[in-house]
Amino acid sequence: MDKLTISPSPHVHSGDSVKRNMYGVIIALLPALAASLSYFGLGALIVTVIAIASCLLFEYLIQRFLLKTKTTLTDGSAAITGLLLAFNLPSNLPVWIVIIGAAVAIGIGKMTFGGLGNNPFNPALVGRVFLLISFPVQMTTWPMPVVSRLSYIDAATGATPLSVMKNGLAAGKPVSEIMAELPTYVDLFFGYTGGSAGEIAGIALVLGFLYMLFRKIITWHIPVVVVATIAAFTGILNMVNPDQYATPLFHILTGGVLLGAIFMATDYVTSPMSKTGMIIYAIGIGVITVLIRVFGSYPEGISFAILIMNAFTPLINRYVKPMKFG
Repeated sequence: MDKLTISPSPHVHSGDSVKRNMYGVIIALLPALAASLSYFGLGALIVTVIAIASCLLFEYLIQRFLLKTKTTLTDGSAAITGLLLAFNLPSNLPVWIVIIGAAVAIGIGKMTFGGLGNNPFNPALVGRVFLLISFPVQMTTWPMPVVSRLSYIDAATGATPLSVMKNGLAAGKPVSEIMAELPTYVDLFFGYTGGSAGEIAGIALVLGFLYMLFRKIITWHIPVVVVATIAAFTGILNMVNPDQYATPLFHILTGGVLLGAIFMATDYVTSPMSKTGMIIYAIGIGVITVLIRVFGSYPEGISFAILIMNAFTPLINRYVKPMKFG
C-alpha cells in the first residue's frame, strides 16, 4: 500500500510545482526590476545584487551548518525574498545594512521556523521592518529617480509623496495645496517620484500582476480587495473632509500599496487558503494600512498591515475553511 505523504504549505493543487511558481513570481517582478534600474541605476543594482546574494548565502549557511538539512537554494524562495527585500529599501542604503536585513529576513523571518512552508510572517517584510525600526534615518532617506541614476551613497535625495502629505497636513495645509507640490497621478503611476527601489512604478507592478493571473500563480482576491478596501476607506474620508484627507487614487499610487498587495500579501505560506479567508485577510490589510497612514505616526503602513494580518492567517484558516469535496 502506498504511504500517505503529508507536507507543509504551500500546496499547489495543479500540475505546477512550488519551484515553477517561485520562478514565475521572479519573472513577474522583472518589469519592476527594470523600472528600478532605469530610475535609480547604480544604487538599485548594488542593493538588489547584495540583497539576493546575501539571502542565498544565509539560507545555505543556516541549512548546511545549523539545521544540517538539504539546501533548497534552487527552489527560488530565497531569491524572491532577496528581490522583495531590495524592492522595499532605498537604493542608496549602505551595503552593510542590506546584509543585516537579509540576515534577519532569512535567519529570523524564515529559517527560525523551519524554512519554506513554516514561516508565519513574510520574510522580506520582517527584514524591512527590522531595518526601519533599527535604522530609521537611513531607511527614510529616499533617492530621487533619474537624478540619482549614476550615484549610490551620494545620490540626490528627497521626500516621498506620503511624507510630503503627512508633513503638509501636520503644518495645517489643505490637501489641494499639498497636491500642487507633488507629481501628477500619471507621474506617480509611471514612477517619477521618490520611494523604495521597487515600489514606485505602478505600471510595472500591474504588468507583473497580470502575468501572475495569466499563469494562475495567484488569484485576484487579495490584490484587488486590498486596493478596493483602501480606495473605499480613503474615499469615505475624502468625501467627509477633502481638505484633510487625500483622494483614494493618491493612496493607491503612492508608497508600497501595489507592491505589497500584489507580491507580498499573496505569499502562499502566510496568506489564507480559502477565497473567503483571502477576502477577510485583504480587508484587514487595507483597513490597517489606512489607519496607520492617516491616524498613525508613520506615513506608510502596508508593511505593518501585512505582518499583522499574517499573524491572523492561522485563525482565519481555522474558522474559514474551504468547502469539503464530496
